[in-house]
Amino acid sequence: EEIRFSEVGKPFLAYTQRTWALDDERPLHAEAGYWRPQPGGRLEVVLAHPTGLTEIQEGTVGEDRIELTATVIGRTASAKEVAGLARTFERTAPDTLRYQVAMAAAGQPLQVHLTAELHRVSDA
Repeated sequence: EEIRFSEVGKPFLAYTQRTWALDDERPLHAEAGYWRPQPGGRLEVVLAHPTGLTEIQEGTVGEDRIELTATVIGRTASAKEVAGLARTFERTAPDTLRYQVAMAAAGQPLQVHLTAELHRVSDA
């Protein structure tokens, strides 16, 4: 899995995320969007998924923790129905990021959908 944040010379960060299978490197998931810091420790995140979903998430930024909840979820006619999304990101060490995604879909309540621990690698 790879997550990238990029500065674009504006008051927001560009964001991309992708995962792939380790055995043959086939793509598994991807999403892209923007992280928009707001006054008072608030954060707005706008994401698009190739599966036909879009999400607007809003939440808070703490020293080592970000908590987000979807305020709007859009979908194309062919996308699966998703009723709720929430994400938590936590820096657990200087170069370690843990995150959790909770999802309400397929008639199920909001529940943990996936978790991951990522380690920073150099672009060099």
